[in-house]
Amino acid sequence: MELLALRCFQVVARHEHISRAAAELRVAQPSVSRTIARLEAELGVELFERRGRRIRLNRHGAAFLRRVDRALGELAD
Repeated sequence: MELLALRCFQVVARHEHISRAAAELRVAQPSVSRTIARLEAELGVELFERRGRRIRLNRHGAAFLRRVDRALGELAD
């Protein structure tokens, strides 16, 4: 698991929108989508509910976000 993937997940989770997250991260939208898909595959669980172009954190995503926020916060300190 890479720090960049965790940061990407954090931004997507906050925006609940891939394109907005990509704009904030200054990377292409397909790259963000692939990063999230790889992260979910690595974890073995989906982190978002997907309905068309909309995404929302599911319960697994919300739990993972709490841990990611804590971990990235510790690294920043």
